[in-house]
Amino acid sequence: MTTTDSVLLQRNILLRISYDGTHFHGWQKQLHHGKESFRTVQGEIERALALLHKHPVELFGSGRTDAGVHACGQAAHFFTDIARIKPESFIPALNSALPKDVRIMEASHVSDNLHARFSARSRTYRYFIHCGKTAFAHQLPYCWHIRREPDINLLNKMASVLSGELDCTTFSAAGDQSKSKSRYIYTARFFTDREFLVFEISANAFLWRMVRSITGTLLRYEQQNGTKEDFEAVLRSKDRRNAGETAPPQGLFLWSIDYPQQLLKANETNSFCTS
Repeated sequence: MTTTDSVLLQRNILLRISYDGTHFHGWQKQLHHGKESFRTVQGEIERALALLHKHPVELFGSGRTDAGVHACGQAAHFFTDIARIKPESFIPALNSALPKDVRIMEASHVSDNLHARFSARSRTYRYFIHCGKTAFAHQLPYCWHIRREPDINLLNKMASVLSGELDCTTFSAAGDQSKSKSRYIYTARFFTDREFLVFEISANAFLWRMVRSITGTLLRYEQQNGTKEDFEAVLRSKDRRNAGETAPPQGLFLWSIDYPQQLLKANETNSFCTS
C-alpha cells in the first residue's frame, strides 16, 4: 500500500462511550458564531480526535442526551485517516486527552455503511430510582430519590402497555420537533438492583424527554393506585396534561445501542495494515 493509498482510504471506527452527564450541557455540541456555547460530550471527544489526527474530525452520535443525563453505552462513529493504529489503541489514545468524566470503553473497525444514528436497531435506557430510606451522598447525582416504596408489580402491569408501535404524543415534551410521534417499543419493565428500583425501556428511537416523562407518569399513577387500563387511557389521550411530572435527568442512563451484526464487520476492501 502506498502513502497516497493510505491517505485516500479511511476506516470507520465505532466507539462505545461512558460519561457522567452532571457537568455537561448534553451530548450534542452547540455552536454560536462558530464557537461552542456550552460544554458537551461530543465537543470534548471531537477536541481529543483533532489532537490525535492533527485536523478536525467529525463525530456522529447515536442520539442526543440532555443536560445531566449519563451514559454507559453511548455509541458514536468517526472516520480516521491514521493508517498505523489498531482500533483498540484509540481507547487509551483518546482517554489520555479526555477529561475524567468521559471515557472511551470500546473502539472497533466497522463497516463503512454503519452510521451510529441511522443504523441503530434499538436504544436502551435505564432509569435509577432510590426508594424510601436516605440515599448516600455519592448516589444522589445518579438517581432520583423518592421517599416511599412503590408497588413494582403494579408498575410492571402498567408498563406492559408499552409494547409495539405506539403513538407517544402523551409523553412528548413541548418543543419536540419530531415529525412523527410514533415509536416502536420492544420492552419496558421495572426490576430491582440492590437498593435501586430500575426502569428499563428499549425502542427503535425516543422522543425528546420521552423516557423521563414515562417514568414520572408511571410513578404518578402507581401512587394513585391506578390500573393498567388507566395508563392505557393516558397513552391513548395523546395529551401531555394527562401525564405525570418529567423525572429529573440525573437518574437516566443511556445503557446500550444495538446494531445489525453485518454492519459491525469491517469492509475487507477498506482496511489498513496495522502491523
